[in-house]
Amino acid sequence: MRRATNRRGGPALAPVLLAAPVLLAALAASAPAWADAASGAAACTGCHGPAALGSAIPSLDGHAADDIVAQMHAFRSGERKATVMDRIASGFTEEETRAIAEWLAKPEAARHAQP
Repeated sequence: MRRATNRRGGPALAPVLLAAPVLLAALAASAPAWADAASGAAACTGCHGPAALGSAIPSLDGHAADDIVAQMHAFRSGERKATVMDRIASGFTEEETRAIAEWLAKPEAARHAQP
């Protein structure tokens, strides 16, 4: 089977361009899973993902909302030392922090359930 090439003999981009709409559609279909996430909350799971990932960064799974809020306050006040969380925590209002904590306190399956 011959590979598609461009005029210079390199690989053709047509297969990639044809696949792009399919990939975008798949991403769009997964969007509702995060639709109920508080603003900023989905970003937290990038570092604080499921405990099964074995990261040195602690998972937030199973933490109560009040505990998450308390830790965010400790980061914000400087009571708890951090490399970046103090700056991240400072970027959220009290209301945003509470909303994020409430969303993160939901069980993993409930956070990603389709409506």
